[in-house]
Amino acid sequence: MQSRLSTIRTTTADAYKAMLSLEAALGRGGVPHVTLDLIRLRVSQINGCSFCVDMHSAELKKAGQSDRRLWSLAAWRESTLYTAEERAALNLAEYATRIADTPDAVPDAVWNEAAAHYGEDDLAYLVMTIAAINAWNRINVTIRNTGTHGAH
Repeated sequence: MQSRLSTIRTTTADAYKAMLSLEAALGRGGVPHVTLDLIRLRVSQINGCSFCVDMHSAELKKAGQSDRRLWSLAAWRESTLYTAEERAALNLAEYATRIADTPDAVPDAVWNEAAAHYGEDDLAYLVMTIAAINAWNRINVTIRNTGTHGAH
């Protein structure tokens, strides 16, 4: 597949830097980095962003995550390898990513389950992480970023 728009980092330098600054800010919250990277990987799987799937899988592996946890993430609902907190965050991420697929976008039950495990500040970091990775996925998929050009 031919990559598109190799100039995105320079043509939109201020916007690109803002996205990188957003990512840096998201690492300052209280949500475990592994949980945030699990969200990034799962959302990237849903959105079909091979660049981000590769990057976040490698980051999780480097952080000491097992191959089993990485391989089973696509089926996390049926897996026993994720904590209740991770499951709540992943569920929120899936609903927020697939907002057009349900009439209630993110149902109260999904939000309330996440709120049972995370305080308001951490929920804000989860929501912003979900929004950011969806944006990165849309950029990378649109420009067909394979890792040699483009974003993230």
